Amino acid sequence: MTLHASPLTVIALGCAIVSASILVGYLVLRPAWTRGTKVALLLGLGVFPIAAAMAGNVEGFEGTKKREFCGACHVMALHRDDSDDKTSTSLSSRHARNALFGEENCYACHADYGMFGTVLTKMGGMRHVWLYYTEYRTTPMAEAKEKIHLIHPFPNENCMQCHSTDPTLWQKVPDHRASLEDLRADRISCASAGCHGYAHPNFRPSKDDSLPESSRGAP
Repeated sequence: MTLHASPLTVIALGCAIVSASILVGYLVLRPAWTRGTKVALLLGLGVFPIAAAMAGNVEGFEGTKKREFCGACHVMALHRDDSDDKTSTSLSSRHARNALFGEENCYACHADYGMFGTVLTKMGGMRHVWLYYTEYRTTPMAEAKEKIHLIHPFPNENCMQCHSTDPTLWQKVPDHRASLEDLRADRISCASAGCHGYAHPNFRPSKDDSLPESSRGAP
């Protein structure tokens, strides 16, 4: 990951430096125990460290929404490369070229909808990491290529955060209008072969067969 000098990064580093300076100054100079010393220690031990932690956590959290972060896991590298490919016609790549999503297209499509959607999305991501190391990492190659393991099907509700299905222009498309109720009830998937295609293409490595075929998105 590349460290960008964002405002939050500067704030976090600045608060950490000020806090360290106050504490080192106190330990070296050993000033008298006055009100000014107490206020300085309050700032050095409390205010500035808390501010540094908060700014650092928010900046780190925002960094996890980037496609660069999502693709850092080796099993996601092929999906990231396809998403970065400007000639790809997959849903992930087309959304990556959309200015509304850009480098956060992975998060925009996979984020759970709702008031606590951001937190739930990150908790779900950690669950995937846990399942990978405890179960899927040892899945036989033949099974990995033939069967897609999903905690639950990709919900159309995620698509409908942007494509609400309500506008007249959307419903003018005959296929949209005919499948409207099934779409809203998740009986059929937007990201399927019969509709808008899979979010991610199928990868079949020819030289290195150690990588399993990637999932296609929605079943």
